[in-house]
Amino acid sequence: MNINFRKSLPLLLSLSSLIYSGAAVADIAIIANPEFAADSATADDVKRLFLGKATGVSGVNATPVDHKSGGEEWAQFYGTVVGKSAGQLRAYWSRLIFTGKGKPPKALGNDEDVVSAVAGDASLIGYVDVDAVTGDVKILLTVP
Repeated sequence: MNINFRKSLPLLLSLSSLIYSGAAVADIAIIANPEFAADSATADDVKRLFLGKATGVSGVNATPVDHKSGGEEWAQFYGTVVGKSAGQLRAYWSRLIFTGKGKPPKALGNDEDVVSAVAGDASLIGYVDVDAVTGDVKILLTVP
């Protein structure tokens, strides 16, 4: 069997990108402690909270907790909900830190760390892969 790799390369690349993109994209759940006073949040509320432009969501004070920068959830959350790339975020926070007007959310290691922190503190809001949500937290918003 003679395979022409030049002709089949575009097909292979297309198939591999479809498989990869499907595996990498999962819904993101914005989570809070079950005691958190609000039962839902808007994407705009969450965006403002994680950019330090608001002190809460749905009229309830909250503190955001983040993932370490560069991970899949981090990139998806900031790209989808916040609408900023890694470079844009670095510039944004550098400017706010330099002027003394803000600091980025505390960064935790992974989904399990975020769920654990949020479950233990009624003032925290975080985001995780929807499959990482446990009964110890409630979902305020799901973002595809």
